[in-house]
Amino acid sequence: MTLGSKIAWDDTVLPFQLDRSDIRGRVARLDGVLSGILRQHNYPPAVEALVAEMALLTALIGQTIKLRWKLSLQIQTKGAVRMIATDFYAPEADGEPARIRAYASFDPEKLTDGPAMEQIGNGYFAILMDQGQGMQPYQGITPLAGTTLSSCAEAYFAQSEQLPTKFALSFGQSTEPGVPQHWRAGGIMVQHMPKASPFATDGGSGEGGLLHAEDLLNEDEGEHWRRVNFHLETVDDMELIGPSLPATDLLFRLFHEERPRVFDPLPVRFGCTCSEERVRQSLSIYSAKDIATMTTDEGRVTADCQFCGAHYDLDPATVGFEAQDVSGD
Repeated sequence: MTLGSKIAWDDTVLPFQLDRSDIRGRVARLDGVLSGILRQHNYPPAVEALVAEMALLTALIGQTIKLRWKLSLQIQTKGAVRMIATDFYAPEADGEPARIRAYASFDPEKLTDGPAMEQIGNGYFAILMDQGQGMQPYQGITPLAGTTLSSCAEAYFAQSEQLPTKFALSFGQSTEPGVPQHWRAGGIMVQHMPKASPFATDGGSGEGGLLHAEDLLNEDEGEHWRRVNFHLETVDDMELIGPSLPATDLLFRLFHEERPRVFDPLPVRFGCTCSEERVRQSLSIYSAKDIATMTTDEGRVTADCQFCGAHYDLDPATVGFEAQDVSGD
């Protein structure tokens, strides 16, 4: 894809509402964001696919949070892919972009040639929400269930939030002639909002339970939900991931009978919050004796950011709480 053909919907999340059905949703397209995430690492293809899917889920879910909040998605497993962690930083102010970062931890010796989800064993799916200083963080956890990460997220919303939720996602390597291969992703999330929840406008949370989407809806709501999902299932990969179809046109094609109403799109960018100051702060709890055990043969304390690959090289005499005490005197 050339700059001339790259459309304005890349690296954006478009929120919408289906007025006929009382269902809300988001459309996301990621391009440069995935490049920013994946080029920091040399992941095997199956791990790349899982990170791409997790980043897309994070963009779709994260759009709901308020300014200056942080949302994190995590999976912890006993499989070859031990962990995937993503962070979504909401805009600092209206009109600014959100930022996403992600990384995976895996055991190369346990990876197989099978599909991406085969690399994940038993574990859990978690959503964490940081509402800022002075506020109690929110955390919800559910066992991994399903054949995709999106089905795990659907199960999480049904079990932990009692919110019927459905995703249609597509992601993969772009193979356009004359353009270097790179990852693209696109997806739609629809969600019925009958009860208060951290992901609804009025806050709160639902009770847990072994539930499915239609268990949470009355007869009329269930009819609306089934109809919207029927339309959603007609979407194809190129409509989700392709560079030439505007998100608004896609929504009209799928849901014109539901009277779709769109809101302002949210731009998203790759972004990491690591810094030397944060590294020094994380080391400030250690004594000089502790710092000595972290010092390399070259006499330095080093740290690498797992999200963006930044490398920090510090003088051990300047880190730790004793160094801070000396500098304060």
